[in-house]
Parts: sequence; C-alpha cells; structure tokens
Amino acid sequence: MWEYTEKVKDFFLHPKNVGRIEDADAIGEVGSLICGDALRLFLKIEKETGEIIDAKFQTFGCASAIASSSVITEPVKGRTLDEALEITNQDIAESLGGLLDEKMHCSVMGREALEAAIANYRGEAIAVEEKGRLVCKCFDATEEKIRKVAIDNYLTTVDKITNFTKAGGGCGGCRPEIETILRDIWPLRLPERPAIPKKLTNLQKITLIQEIIETEIRPRLQADNGDIELIDVDRNNVIVALRGMCAGCLMADVTIKGIQDKLRELISDDIVVEAQS
Repeated sequence: MWEYTEKVKDFFLHPKNVGRIEDADAIGEVGSLICGDALRLFLKIEKETGEIIDAKFQTFGCASAIASSSVITEPVKGRTLDEALEITNQDIAESLGGLLDEKMHCSVMGREALEAAIANYRGEAIAVEEKGRLVCKCFDATEEKIRKVAIDNYLTTVDKITNFTKAGGGCGGCRPEIETILRDIWPLRLPERPAIPKKLTNLQKITLIQEIIETEIRPRLQADNGDIELIDVDRNNVIVALRGMCAGCLMADVTIKGIQDKLRELISDDIVVEAQS
C-alpha cells in the first residue's frame, strides 16, 4: 500500500479547481488514457497584464496525479505566464510534502500541462512529429523529453527515468536506449548489474526469477496500481498472473512480453512467459 503524505491525501480527497473553464484562453493536454494518466489544464488569462486569473483541471489518474494537478492550479493564479513557467515539477512535489519516487511522473505531468497550455496560448504548440524521436512507444516518451527530465532532475539511472516519465516501465524494450541516452548526458559510468553465471541450476533460476519479479517488475506495475503473481516455473516456462489494474488491461499482452524480455535479458534467451488463463 502506498504511503501518501497528508497533503497528497488532502488534495486527492478535496481537490481544488476541478472542472473546465468554458471560455478558457489556454488549454494544455498531456498524457493518455491508454497509458494510465491524462491531464487537461485550463487557464484564463488577463489580456492586458498577461496574468493568469483562473485555472482549472480535469485529470484521469491515481491519487498523486489528481493531487499534482490540483496543487499546480493554485500558485499559477496571479502570476504572469513567464512567472508561472518558473514552477518546476520539484516545486509541485514539495508543495505536496513530497511524492513517492514511483509517483514523480505525476509532478512532471503537471509541469508539462502548464507548459503545453502556455504554448497553446502563445501559438507555440509543437507538432507531434517535431517533438523528437520516440524512444518509449508504450508511454510516448521522446528522447527530448527523457533528456530534459533527466537534466532538470539530475536522474542518472533508467529506473529513475521510469519513475519520472514512465518510459521503460512498459515492455522494457527501450531501457537499453534510455541507458545510452543517460551515458551521453552524464560524464560518469552508470552502475552495471553483476554478470549472471552462464549455467544455472533449476533452483538458482527460480530464485533469480523471483528476485527480478520482486525488485524490478512488481514495483513498476504497482506504480500504476497493478501487480503480478508468480504462479509456477517449469524449466524455461514462467507462468504468472497479472493482478490489480493489470488484470484485463488492454496492454496485458504488451506487459507479458515486457516481463519476458526482461527475464530473457537478465537470465536466459529461452525463457517463455505465459499469463495464467
């Protein structure tokens, strides 16, 4: 169970400025219902002064997503557009008394919605094809976004990138590319996982599968209110059951493939992962 701060709970249970502004001067939309979180931010702007005089939001997502969306609508009021852009995703997280590492992507989403709304008002909206090369297809994360978030928040590991952007948290196929991007950004050697012995006993293989599921796969699924249960390991066949929001999800096949790719990457190329029927 997630341990939310009291401020997160308050903004989730009693969100401020929920709804839409019918005659909004600016609208910023980020995220996707398919990916699990989506935010639409409405701004009303005083033309003469350039100040934001009202802000409302509509969000589909978890408690942290709703709280992050709600909390950003308060400090933007009374600020000019440039002043509003000084608000960072870290400011959003701090205003909520801190966010869990696995939920920092919610603060990033709030910041991105603000940027998108102001760009919309200024007529600076960037076409989708101009936003950069797509790295994570599961969560529509471009190289430009990954680089920006990594630099803004000094993120040096792939897992941290996943926490802040969700990139790498789906099928996992983009994780090597994310690591390459990080190595290009930071002049340091990122930690490497110890090599797996070429030959494993069946017991060693089962133990390793359990460890990877517990430490690398389950946390990412739980970050989106999903879960996984290891049912059985029969030689190279791994039987799992998706739980929570993952059960019956339209992306279930992608999730299973991502789990299989991760186990093949870290243990053996002949592992086959199947979902319990």
